[in-house]
Formats: sequence, C-alpha cells, structure tokens
Amino acid sequence: MKDFSRRGFLAGGAAAGGAMALTGAGTAGAAETGAAGCLPAPPATDLGPDDPRYAELNARGYNGRFSGRPESIRLVHRADHVVAAVNDALRTGRRIVARSGGHCFENFVDDPAVQVVVDVSELKSIGYDPAHRAFAIESGATLGDVYRTLYLGWGVTVPAGACPGVGVGGHFAGGGYGGLSRHHGLVADHLHGVEVVVADRRGRARTVLATRDPADPHHDLWWAHTGGGGGNFGIVTRYLMRSPGARGGDPTSLLPRPPATIRSVTIGWSWADMTESAFVRILRNHGVWHEKESGTDSRYAPLSSWLILNHRATGRFTLVANVDGSLPHGKKLLDEYVAAVTADTGVRHDTEESTALWMKSTLTVDPYAGGRYPFKSKAGLLRTAWTEAQIRTLHRYLTQGGDDHQASAVYLSTLGGRINTVPASATAIPHRDCLFSATYETSWWPGVSGDAQLAWVRDLYRDVYADTGGVPVPDAANGGAYINYPDADLTDPRWNKSGVPWHTLYYRDNYPRLQRVKARWDPANVFSHAMSVRPPGR
Repeated sequence: MKDFSRRGFLAGGAAAGGAMALTGAGTAGAAETGAAGCLPAPPATDLGPDDPRYAELNARGYNGRFSGRPESIRLVHRADHVVAAVNDALRTGRRIVARSGGHCFENFVDDPAVQVVVDVSELKSIGYDPAHRAFAIESGATLGDVYRTLYLGWGVTVPAGACPGVGVGGHFAGGGYGGLSRHHGLVADHLHGVEVVVADRRGRARTVLATRDPADPHHDLWWAHTGGGGGNFGIVTRYLMRSPGARGGDPTSLLPRPPATIRSVTIGWSWADMTESAFVRILRNHGVWHEKESGTDSRYAPLSSWLILNHRATGRFTLVANVDGSLPHGKKLLDEYVAAVTADTGVRHDTEESTALWMKSTLTVDPYAGGRYPFKSKAGLLRTAWTEAQIRTLHRYLTQGGDDHQASAVYLSTLGGRINTVPASATAIPHRDCLFSATYETSWWPGVSGDAQLAWVRDLYRDVYADTGGVPVPDAANGGAYINYPDADLTDPRWNKSGVPWHTLYYRDNYPRLQRVKARWDPANVFSHAMSVRPPGR
C-alpha cells in the first residue's frame, strides 16, 4: 500500500485547492506575447477523446474514486483562450468546468455530467506586476512554482500549503493555509486582486479584474475569492498578491519573508506500547496546551504543529512541530512543547530534531506525486480541543481493523495566531475563531471496492460529531468545515442529521453575501458543481 502517512500533515490546506470548477490565465501583456512574456504562446487546443493528449490530461484528477469523459478538454495558454472556451460552452449549452492542479477531493471536475474541461495547467506565469505593485500569479501555477519563483526572485512567499504539486487556482480561492499561517495569516489575507472570466446576463464571457480597494466597483467579486471556494463565480485567470498595508513599489517588501531555516522536532509513539488511557492523555495534553498558547501574544506564537494519527496498522503515530530556525530560543520552545505533550503519559516516545533550509524543506516532499488512488476525506474545524469522549472514539477507530487500514489516518493541524485577528466578515472565509483543522481520511488500492474503508471513515466522523448530528455544526466547540476540503456527505441527510445545511457549515453567516455575488456575476449559474454557491432562490 502506498504510504499516505504524511499526506494530511503536509497538505496544510492545500489539498483540495488544485482541482476546481474555476480557474484560468493571463498576466499583463500575455495576450500579445504569451504567458512567458517574451515568446508567442501556443494556440488554445481543443482535445477530443481521439487525441493521445486527451488521455494524459483526463487522468490528472487526483482522487481515483471519480472519473469523467468530457467531450472536450480545452488546453489554454492565455486569458482570451479562456474567454473563447466559455463563449463556446455558452453558445452550445454544454456544462463547463476548469482544472488547475487537479487535487479536488470530490467529483467537481471528474464527473460524467461535465462536457468541457478547461485545463489551465499551462497558465503558470509568476512575476512582479509594477502597474498594480503586486505579484501576478496565473492560476495554473503550482504551490511549488510559487514558492521557488517568489523566494529566489525576491525573497518573499505566501503562507500557503505544503504540497508543492497543488495548483493555486482552487487553493487560493478557498482561503489557503499552511505552516506559516499562524504568523502571517491565510493566503486570502494577502490577495490584492483577482482576474476572472465571468458569464454576463447576456450570455457572453468577459474578463473582469476585481481588487481589494473598497472603491472598486468589482470589489464584491474580489471578496468572494477570499475563501468563497472554486467553481462558483467564473474562471480565475490570475491572482494579484500583495500584503495588506504594504506600501511602495519595492517587491521585496510586499509579501511575507519566510524563515531562512526551519527547526523541527518529531515525537513518535509506537502503537504496540500504547494504551487507551495514554492515548487520551497525549491528545488532551496537546489540545489543552494549544488552547492556552494559540494567541499572537503567546511566546509560542512562532510554533506550528501537525498531529499525524496513523492507524494502528502502520505501527506508530507522530507529532511534528516547527519554528523559525533563526530564533535564539527556538530549541527551548520545542523542548518545552515536547515536555508538555508527553507529560504523565506512562508510555515511551522517541524524538528526532532537525534543521533544514526553508525552500529545500518546502519543496522536497510532495505526497500528491505518487499516483491516482481512490480515497475519501472528511474534515472539521475545532474551536476547542477534542473532548475526552471524542478522543476515545478516535482511539477505538484507529485500533480496529487490520492491514486494509494502512492508509487510514486522522490529522490535526494547528490554526490560530494571525489567522484569528481578521474579522469573520472581512473575507469570505469566516473561520477566524478556530484553533485546529482536523482531517479524517482513508485510501485503498485501485480495483478494491473500498466499501470497508468508506464505512470506517464515515462512521468515525459520525461518531466524533455524534452530539451535533454527525457533522461539526458551528458552536462553542466546533467551527464548521473548510471549503478546500469539500465533503459531499455533508449535503446528504443520511450523514448530516443536524438539520443545518452544508453551506452554513462551510460559510456560516457569509453565505447570503456569497449568494448576492453569485447573482451579480453568474446569474445563469454557469459555473456550478455539487457544492457550489447557489443564486438566491435556488
């Protein structure tokens, strides 16, 4: 079985973002000179099933549970190619979606009902745009492309996820978080502008640039892309990135600067040594510590961690914590953290310390690079630590079953810090009061039915949230769900017995505003999928 043990930990919010029913292209001057800015771009290519390139592009979806066979895959290189593709779909009445990195958790793109896929993977130009005093990043670029280009060119970065192969198209639109987010906020907090191909009321496509400026007549479209998710309002062709409050035209000062090195510690426990009471103690130690130390005023504010609860079949589970390697007291912070989490557990643990260059550590491992496996992922945001009852539920499921669960795990990423200093309505992503992001996931070999694994993860999720109808209904303990980790089960009353609609879990009080944006910019609901924002009344 493929090793998925680090995938959720590394995802850091990137996971679902690459596959979208919304993405596109075009930096300044691209229409004349091509995406590279110096040579003419290739023409748009309309690929049908008989073209050998079709199979290559149609297999880019990451989740092997789903497959589609669109009539056409449009490989685009410029924003006007996207406009033409949308106009063709509008004229012929065909359902159109777009794909960036291809990492969607659900069948928003890989769906038999989809007739046209706009593949934006060749729209990947990244550079500084002096006209907007911002970095222009085309929506087909991957996170790895962004990290390398921004860092080597200007020494800056964005606080995005840790999976280099994930596309920015959906990741940015859904909010985006990663290992630097406790210190620098979400990706959405650094979005200055977004260029989108929309379909107007007359049934014609056009390109619109929307910015952070409140006086911009298109400001509402910008707001919708600060966490409103992919596939809702049009096809994004590029993002303009500049931190709020950044001034002047020096690009080296317009986005966060990452640490030169990352100091890490990994704590490991053997399942063979583990008792239920020790497991409860470890997770309670971890949760209570983070409840106390997740504010920006904490001396531990620079620390981020990922709890990787692999199934017993893998033999062990781990906790990874990072700090800026240049901090003179960084080792002391990590040592104190290890002591707090392992206190009074009565079981052995091992620790491994390391320091690595930031870019090398960020680009080294890509858990999405290994192939197309079927999986099911479910998620929830926590405002407080798991309760003892929830931890005992986790222990029960993580210790039941055998080798068929080697790719089953639960991941807990830390949030808080700078993320929670932004008002819930300032961006479309409302989750500004959460401390953790939990992911419950299982995978299986292609050709295996997956019935046992699906039942395992669905039953686990239902029982963890048993007190709120089987889903993380926003309340004092739960924050709802994150749209970059879409889970169609939340639309199904067989699994969501809370009576709370799925869109409240993902968008809370921001959903009516998103609906108004939808009504203005996509009144005919051209850009849609199973969990897309609906116009009012639909």
